[in-house]
Amino acid sequence: MNSMVATEAVEKPPTRPLQETWGKNERMRHIPSVEWMTWKLDSDVRRRIDKLLAPFSALPADDPRHAAAEAELRALCRAIDRFADTVRHNRSGQGPQDLANRISWMIGQAIGALHSLDGTLFGRRYPFQTHERSKAEPIWGALLAVIEHVNRVTPLIRAIDPDVDMRIYENLVHLTEPMPEKPMA
Repeated sequence: MNSMVATEAVEKPPTRPLQETWGKNERMRHIPSVEWMTWKLDSDVRRRIDKLLAPFSALPADDPRHAAAEAELRALCRAIDRFADTVRHNRSGQGPQDLANRISWMIGQAIGALHSLDGTLFGRRYPFQTHERSKAEPIWGALLAVIEHVNRVTPLIRAIDPDVDMRIYENLVHLTEPMPEKPMA
């Protein structure tokens, strides 16, 4: 007879070792490193936004181009805020109300949140037995959204100041040897 009494010890099935561990999984090739994301946001995106905000700040509020540029800059603020929220778990305090100061403050908050990530585990695929998505993919998507909003602001600011591209792309190429003054041919 195969009956079981409640006081009998239940045999546990043999435990299997985990098939994958997070630390041993390979990095996802489509996700850049935390260091690169930090550099991109801190150096490239912040510098570009600062150059785009200068003509906007000088534009009078009653100019018809002001409303469209302000709406897109506010959308950029929301994109940066979503990016920072994706990276961190808690919310920080309320930022400044001035648009230029708010964008700079929010980028600082997002960079601080990026610094809190573990660079060795970020971008690795979660073990498949956990049935979870990696947190790196939404973070990368949110950074791409920030970059896209900067690209949407650029033509609106270009309508205000046609020379903004020259300032954005200055220092893009550094010549190690100056161009010779004598013609080559």
